[in-house]
Amino acid sequence: MTDFAARYARAQSGRRHPISASFAEMQRFDLDPFQVEGCQALEDGRSVLVAAPTGAGKTIVGEFAIHLAMREPGDKAFYTTPMKALSNQKFRELQEVYGEDQVGLLTGDTNINGNARVVVMTTEVLRNMLYADSPALRGLRYVVMDEVHYLADRFRGPVWEEVILHLPPAVRLVSLSATVSNAEEFGDWLDTVRGDTAVIVSETRPVPLEQHVLVRGDLLPLFEDRSGVATAQVNQELTRIRSPKAATYENNRRAIEYRSRGDQERRRPHRGGKRPVRPSTAARIERMDRPQVVELLGRSNLLPAIFFIFSRVGCDAAVQQVRRSGVRLTDTAERDEIRAIIDDRLRPLQDEDLAVLGYWEWRENLERGVAAHHAGMLPAFKEVVEELFRRKLVKVVFATETLALGINMPARTVVLEKLEKFNGEARVAITSGEYTQLTGRAGRRGIDVEGHAVVQWTESLDPQAVAALASRRTYPLNSSFRPTYNMAVNLIDQFGRERAREILESSFAQFQADRAVVGLARQVKDAEASLAGYEKSMTCDRGDFAEYSGIRRDLSDAEKLNRADRTAPARIRQQRQNEIQSLRHRMQRHPCHSCPDRENHARWAERYWKLRRRTDRTRRDIETRTGTVARIFDRIIDVLAELNYVAFEDGAAALTAAGRTMRRIYGERDLLVAESLRRGLWKNLDAAGLAALASCLVYEPRRDEAGEYRLPRGPFRDALTKTQELWSRLDDLEQEHHLPGTEPLATGLAQAMNSWARGGSLDLVLSEADLAAGDFVRWTKQTIDLLDQLSIVADADVAVTARKALDAVRRGIVAYSSV
Repeated sequence: MTDFAARYARAQSGRRHPISASFAEMQRFDLDPFQVEGCQALEDGRSVLVAAPTGAGKTIVGEFAIHLAMREPGDKAFYTTPMKALSNQKFRELQEVYGEDQVGLLTGDTNINGNARVVVMTTEVLRNMLYADSPALRGLRYVVMDEVHYLADRFRGPVWEEVILHLPPAVRLVSLSATVSNAEEFGDWLDTVRGDTAVIVSETRPVPLEQHVLVRGDLLPLFEDRSGVATAQVNQELTRIRSPKAATYENNRRAIEYRSRGDQERRRPHRGGKRPVRPSTAARIERMDRPQVVELLGRSNLLPAIFFIFSRVGCDAAVQQVRRSGVRLTDTAERDEIRAIIDDRLRPLQDEDLAVLGYWEWRENLERGVAAHHAGMLPAFKEVVEELFRRKLVKVVFATETLALGINMPARTVVLEKLEKFNGEARVAITSGEYTQLTGRAGRRGIDVEGHAVVQWTESLDPQAVAALASRRTYPLNSSFRPTYNMAVNLIDQFGRERAREILESSFAQFQADRAVVGLARQVKDAEASLAGYEKSMTCDRGDFAEYSGIRRDLSDAEKLNRADRTAPARIRQQRQNEIQSLRHRMQRHPCHSCPDRENHARWAERYWKLRRRTDRTRRDIETRTGTVARIFDRIIDVLAELNYVAFEDGAAALTAAGRTMRRIYGERDLLVAESLRRGLWKNLDAAGLAALASCLVYEPRRDEAGEYRLPRGPFRDALTKTQELWSRLDDLEQEHHLPGTEPLATGLAQAMNSWARGGSLDLVLSEADLAAGDFVRWTKQTIDLLDQLSIVADADVAVTARKALDAVRRGIVAYSSV
């Protein structure tokens, strides 16, 4: 297209979409085609799904939806995120655009201006608002679901589907996702349940990514310069290093130097008449120390950089290693600015708490331009690191992969020290989707011409495998949706049982299962045609060869079993021998046994039975997939009916008083909480005891965490014992109804939570909990969420105690928020 033609096309598009065109002119960058397409679809009144790489700028489409809402008086827009940190960040950004009075924040533990026209919230908050039919939903026109690929998350993913299914039909949905390989399938489902939805997929990064492998002191390109990622032609020098014939880096380097000398040099006479020979052995390749890598990146103008280390301990150790080496990446002016920001952001925290948190050492590391970033850190510390990195004051961050999940911290370079991580059970290779998500942090739009991904060489590194990770975009989005007790009572209350089943059958989980059934059904149809052919080929004019081949198979199986199990009692072995003799006699008497073409028929029969077994398995698979979600819902209703949360009147399901209470109880242990309240198990607890018991319901211990824990004294122990006994009975009931149940209560945080609620020092509590400060804050905030629910749904006495407990634990580092 000529330049004139392109300008004409843009002008025409601008006339058709004047709001999109004016919005585009307000942006700092020219919008990319996928951004323009997304904005125009919204202007046309459609919902959109935008799947694009990390850092591509897909949030622009979500921001345009907010722009549309703000044009019409009374219209509202909600912006949902999967994490509180993301919500806080987006809240600040939107405040800068629309002003503090127009933007609110709801994250469970934070409520700021909740009735504003633009509200940023976690997805769980919106789900709860939908079930409660909150007045704040009035006037809602747009919902932006950022990082919607979280829908695949095993624990929190179902919330996304609940929101998508229950939003009022008039609300336009803006779904923003990382690049997934089945975006069209997800878009088809959205189109089915939400109406007209435009699916917009972009694989183009706004800042190109250069891939490197760090071998000793060299940054070698992963791909041949002329080939690029698309053809995945691996740099031949890396292949030679990997080759068994050139197994070491030094050996390979010397070989290259030797070959590059030229013919004249090689033909020149040498002392003693001997020519130089290539060394046959060399020292194994040693990894560069982290301080050396940092200095190398600095010399190469590749800072700021994020080093992804799949371990919190590893991140902290890396910072210490760089610090001990004396590396300093900041000048005097930058250090002054760093100190000013830290003092401003952390002023609310008490000096004694800062000392416990290792504040002074952390601060000194920041002044050097180096920091760690992981979930074990205090949220306030993480927020400071993020801000300093965005301001280019911190130059190197050692982070776990949680940093890759949407937080706005782009770097010039991303370094991967290893391509495997511990998943809680074993060390596993990272997936291509994870590699893409991690390296997506490299390249700052408007700052960098290109981003850089650096993989450090290890003895086990396979360049071809790295190239495959970098080249593929196989990140399928699979539903993790499953009905819960809370979901069931809310659906029955709003829609009745039959309509609730229909809603669940329209979930993405069932949509994917049904699509799979279509493919399986096609396999069965094809197999049936083949079976008919096999049956024809094994037809025998002397009798029923299918019957005969069945006897032969039974005989063969019986003989194999008899040979394999020689330790069986004599009585059993004799029974088997009798069965074998009987089968052999039946086979020999069958008319097909004397057929001269018997073995040819038998070969076709073997194929027939093999395919028949496979086809029967496929049919069973179809049966298990069809209506899967609704069947689980029915089992949940059976449990609720048995416990009298649901009653049946004239065949219709209705909630009892207990069922109405459960509508406001959210979480993995909704049934256990509801039953404990109904039975009055917690009525004798004081505020600290209730906080401790609530922590047992939300806390999930580390896999390596085991042993006996010191527990609070007094009524707590009796309440805990009764709650554990109740859990055991409920677990048995769920097993009877073929439901998965929940894990036993975890008491590892009880003593620490009790101490914290009684005013204990941070030093004492972290010691009792044996947790990092960030972990303690995270679990305490989840405890607060549960206490908040109890303060609303429990009987008066427990509700008052829950409110006191909530106030007692929401203090110090738990209460601090930079928002």
